[in-house]
Amino acid sequence: MNEISIFALIFSAIRLATPLIFAALGGLFSERSGVINIALEGLMLAGAFTGAVVTYEAGNPYLGLVAGMVAGAVLAFVYAVACIKFEADQVVSGMAINFLMIGLPAVISGAIYDSSGSTPQIDKVNLLPEFFNRLSLASILAFALVPICWYILYKTPFGLRLRATGENPGAADAVGVKVIRLRYFAVVLSGILAAAGGAYLSIGQSSLFTRNMTAGRGYIALAALILAKWRPVPVLLACLFFGLTEALTIQLGNLKLPSGENVPIQFIQMIPYVLTIIVLAGFIGLSRAPKALGIPYRKEK
Repeated sequence: MNEISIFALIFSAIRLATPLIFAALGGLFSERSGVINIALEGLMLAGAFTGAVVTYEAGNPYLGLVAGMVAGAVLAFVYAVACIKFEADQVVSGMAINFLMIGLPAVISGAIYDSSGSTPQIDKVNLLPEFFNRLSLASILAFALVPICWYILYKTPFGLRLRATGENPGAADAVGVKVIRLRYFAVVLSGILAAAGGAYLSIGQSSLFTRNMTAGRGYIALAALILAKWRPVPVLLACLFFGLTEALTIQLGNLKLPSGENVPIQFIQMIPYVLTIIVLAGFIGLSRAPKALGIPYRKEK
């Protein structure tokens, strides 16, 4: 591999890791507060669809990005109500959000644009700009968010309360922490960040929304979060690892067998997911989740 292709691979890995970084950082806040967020996939789809529609209609990618984040916040609030107020099973509720956002955009798109498969193409001038034809503004923002999230989580009273809520909500409540309110805030924040990652997919990497365009990235972001043991800087490294595997998958698209035939594309496309299973199963060791993760908290009267 020559020098130019190596640099191309690195920049491609960064671009492909960008939506994962947004989603994983969002999941970090939710899960540190004690709420499992398997709904990252659906939240990304909400951001991708809303971002594409608003960008196409308004001709402004920044407005589309903000609209996508608002949509993610609203959907995350619905998820938070189900899990926190009504104490629904967090995994089942998260999967319900994911299934909802596989079908709902198709219904809305079919009603608005007479096409349930995709939204109309966005003009290139209305997409998020790139610097040096390599990195999007969203990629730079995703990298900048990592030290910000680290500082918030470990150096501020809010971060201390958030971590206490995920470890021992009863003790946190006893010293005056508003556990329920904090969990609502953390889940909504996770929706905003995950939706930003989804919006980047449709108005940064692509120029339209297609049905189920996240293609499991929400689950990979969750895997990156577990691989990183719920810490911001390792989250960045884990997402870059998965971005690199996806970039390699693209590079290997024309790989041939000794017989001269192309390797079936399905085998190449499954590489990131197989590596995800291998890494999680064999290389990360003990990954201790927050002790109260997935356990509803009921304030005693």
